[in-house]
Amino acid sequence: QVQLHESGGGLVQAGGSLRLSCAASGRTFSSYDMGWFRQAPGKEREFVSAIWWNGARTYYADSVKGRFTISRDNAKNTVYLQTNSLKPEDTAVYYCAAGSYSYTPNEYNYWGQGTQVTVSS
Repeated sequence: QVQLHESGGGLVQAGGSLRLSCAASGRTFSSYDMGWFRQAPGKEREFVSAIWWNGARTYYADSVKGRFTISRDNAKNTVYLQTNSLKPEDTAVYYCAAGSYSYTPNEYNYWGQGTQVTVSS
């Protein structure tokens, strides 16, 4: 069992940055691939980024490639999403998830409650 808690969201102007964190409870965090997804009002949840259990591989949606960076610290049971050059279209609730790497939400077993990111123009 893994419990996830996101933090770091907020209101930022276009071009700004936020660092999202996802803290996990449980001793098995390091065995899970981790993903970040986001969901804007009226839209489906979409893949943002993912990282292997050992950090060896990372993946990004085309819409965030070059602007967002995912990382993890297994000693701290935490995964991060550094978001730079934010755009109004990045506005959404951001969720972290633990499971098997995939672009689809179905492969992730555990989800946090989300953190709101709002980018003003």
